[in-house]
Amino acid sequence: MLCALAAIPVLIAVAVRVSSAVPPGRGPAFLDRIAQNGLFVGVTAMVVSVPLFLPLTVGVVAGDTIAGEAGLGTLRYLLVAPAGRIRLLIVKYAGTALFVLVAPLVVALTGAGIGAALFPVGPVTLLSGDTIEPGEAVVRLLLIAAYLAVSLLGLSAIGLFISTLTDVPVGAMAATVVLSVVAQVLDALPQLGSLHPWLFSHYWLDFGDLLRQPVSWDAFAGNAVLQGGYIAVFGALAYCRFITKDVLS
Repeated sequence: MLCALAAIPVLIAVAVRVSSAVPPGRGPAFLDRIAQNGLFVGVTAMVVSVPLFLPLTVGVVAGDTIAGEAGLGTLRYLLVAPAGRIRLLIVKYAGTALFVLVAPLVVALTGAGIGAALFPVGPVTLLSGDTIEPGEAVVRLLLIAAYLAVSLLGLSAIGLFISTLTDVPVGAMAATVVLSVVAQVLDALPQLGSLHPWLFSHYWLDFGDLLRQPVSWDAFAGNAVLQGGYIAVFGALAYCRFITKDVLS
């Protein structure tokens, strides 16, 4: 799955390289800037990955945490070992969180690498109009990757909880991915504006503040608080469900 994510910036860079100039305002955000500065490949790839590809891979990993072991018939053997259910939940979520951290980082670094190979790299003009050097631009790119990692921690906690409800890993994966799609659809409906700040997907695309000078951390902080709430709630639900679950496989 990490290789599939890494293919996204490669495809974007190659498509821009072999095609004519992209008209301003067409396609994903920052796509028209790639030909002038290859570092924008990483930013564009992350914008493209957020709505579907990153949640899809996170849903697969999170949904497989407990249900995957049950489906393979190895869950009861793990619990026989002196690990305990709580420790197993923590370790499984830690593994998912590690994937959540690495996934956007792979997209960002692959994008920066292929962008530097196919396009010129120079000072980057931010959304605020300020210009920064390529080294600082790479730091901003890593900050965006970190922002997306934080954004997906709530979804991974939801996936962990769903994974405790079933012994069919495909069902847990599908349910987690479907919930991410539903949350984004709800977030796009203005009639549900009062619900938007509570949706785990609400801040996913609000990393534009990291491309301004000075950096505004308000969206980052708000996103972290929201995801922390989802981790606490669904982590507790996963604990309550798993601690009393009859493990038969």
